[in-house]
Amino acid sequence: MKQNITLAVEKSLLKKARALAAQRGASVSAMLAQELLKIVDRENAYQQAKLRALARLNAPFHLGGGMMAARESLHDRQNLR
Repeated sequence: MKQNITLAVEKSLLKKARALAAQRGASVSAMLAQELLKIVDRENAYQQAKLRALARLNAPFHLGGGMMAARESLHDRQNLR
């Protein structure tokens, strides 16, 4: 269901907006509705990405690998003994 709103803008801005809307083959109302939808969609996408990122921070992060070798075996130099 659509609902009308009242918007106060400068006359010069309204004149430019009407001209731009006419170039696009749309009304000022349709143009503003489309921009508002983009803003809301962008904010929703940001909030979802933020929640995903925070969830990843709270989850353990597996780096792979296995047991560490003993220091002695890593530094064992057969030729120096």
